[in-house]
Amino acid sequence: MARHRTTARGVSLLLLTGLIGAAVVGSPGAAPKPGLIDGKPIVFPLTGDYAYTNNYGDPRVNGSHAGIDIENTPWRNPVVAAEAGKVRWHTTSSRAGCMLYLYGKSGTTYLYIHLNNDLTERSEDSGGCKLDVAYAVPDGAKVTAGEQIAWNGDSGDAEGNHHLHFEVHPNDGGDVNPFPYLNAAERLLFPGRIGESFSLGVRGVPIAAGARTITIRANAVRWWPGGRWTSLVSERVIELAVAGGAEVDKTLIAALESPERRALQSRSSAPTIFTAYTGRGKVTAAALRGQALVAARITRPGGVTVKTKPAGGDGGGTIDVDVPDSEDDDGRPCVYPDPGCST
Repeated sequence: MARHRTTARGVSLLLLTGLIGAAVVGSPGAAPKPGLIDGKPIVFPLTGDYAYTNNYGDPRVNGSHAGIDIENTPWRNPVVAAEAGKVRWHTTSSRAGCMLYLYGKSGTTYLYIHLNNDLTERSEDSGGCKLDVAYAVPDGAKVTAGEQIAWNGDSGDAEGNHHLHFEVHPNDGGDVNPFPYLNAAERLLFPGRIGESFSLGVRGVPIAAGARTITIRANAVRWWPGGRWTSLVSERVIELAVAGGAEVDKTLIAALESPERRALQSRSSAPTIFTAYTGRGKVTAAALRGQALVAARITRPGGVTVKTKPAGGDGGGTIDVDVPDSEDDDGRPCVYPDPGCST
């Protein structure tokens, strides 16, 4: 049998090929991580840390379950865009009720099913699949990731069970299990359209302060324009810088102006609820996640606020805080449509 000689050059090429192959196979980043779209997580389709189970593929009367049900969500909880893209309404399915397609820029299509069609929490079905009832944006609107696109409800065959049925269709094709995508998703503090103006209220217990920053263990949030005080299912730790010239409750002044951060309240002590308001600014991806926020006012029920010292060359001038005069600041976390909460 004839044998082929392998030259030194050939050996070098074989070794190089083998090393490249080993690098591709063995590289930690070679295999795609589950639940990512184009290497990035989607945005969780509801504001709030709501639970869900993997019920994709469960048997249904009309076949297997094509999505994940995010259960036990309040009526009219904001529904947000999983990624930037274009929305289309679908209003003619008796089982799905008010439904929305989001055609993501990645080519992935997302389905949002059982959106709100009620004018009250009594599930009277009198609102219809309309703008400002089911949908927060017009049919055909282009949206940014994290922008509110609809309201949660119980339309279709979900009557009496407020939840969101969420589907993921890569390349606008068949459905796949949304479970890994939801597990990897970013959970936003509030909804908003990138680049538009907003103001935010964060309510909770201050746990640390110093160097002109304050950390709040937040239990409720409100956004302007259009938002209402909404309880956070799980408390979130939010750090805010404090602007020079901000109005701050006098009990926090010494801690804020200390050069070092220190703990304020422990869980064992009776907590005092404070509310921090940001000035009017532009929505960014960081702000939606609860990062890079700047407080312009920090208050507590019955407290007295004083202006902080100027800092950073801002001169301590007037700070525009977009908070209505009717704002309810009694320290209670509120959930729409509680009549005790401001609108």
